[in-house]
Amino acid sequence: MKIATWNVNSLAVRLPQVLEWLAANPVDALCLQELKLVDDKFPLAEFEAAGYHSAVFGQKTYNGVAIVSRSPPRDVVKNITGFADEQSRVIAATLTSPDDLKGLNGEIRVVNGYFVNGQAPGSDKFTYKMQWLGGLNAALKQALATHPRLVLLGDFNITVDDRDTYDAIGLRETIHHTSEERQHFQQLIDLGLTDAFRLFDQPEKSYSWWDYREFGFRRNRGLRIDHILVSDALKPRVTSCLIDKLPRKNERPSDHAPVIVTLN
Repeated sequence: MKIATWNVNSLAVRLPQVLEWLAANPVDALCLQELKLVDDKFPLAEFEAAGYHSAVFGQKTYNGVAIVSRSPPRDVVKNITGFADEQSRVIAATLTSPDDLKGLNGEIRVVNGYFVNGQAPGSDKFTYKMQWLGGLNAALKQALATHPRLVLLGDFNITVDDRDTYDAIGLRETIHHTSEERQHFQQLIDLGLTDAFRLFDQPEKSYSWWDYREFGFRRNRGLRIDHILVSDALKPRVTSCLIDKLPRKNERPSDHAPVIVTLN
């Protein structure tokens, strides 16, 4: 079973690229962030024609998340349970693997998040980010008790450590690199989750986001902020996790690249 995450930075703009990528990479589920459109504008028919069902939590102009999957998403939950939030940032659903993932009854809980950016340490938006991360942690603790086979993925807007940034010294304690953000990430790990990307040897300077400005992609001045975390029950079944940089070379690309995990 292959599950991918991709911040598309406007689905209306990037839809042809997403459909082209799915045709070349027929994953079982693709989790999208930054749709930047309301539910009624989501291209359900286009994804259905490509063989995918959709669960959508949209928002005009900003945010918005969706899960498109081969199997119909069930028990869909929008937003963080127990945390009041006006922004469309999290959607969760239970998916069934086409090959039933032997011994797992084929069910996996997928939690797709567009994590708060936070703007800058000390700002109101950074405070909101800390509160939001705390709410997510509490909700996931409960979710794991009910759904031990769980994947948390999306645009985390957090670098895990210095390997995940092109300038570890210059960007230290700036947004995406602060001790507070990384502590919150570690608290997610402490729930019984594992960074699937780091289960394998990876090329140095592996990033998932590059700034549009100053030839960020061409110079590989990037960050790894798009992550896939798997629960302890799924960890032994992870056979690969990689970043597909090819779509970042497109004309008018998203500034993020897809990340894909494979479970056997």
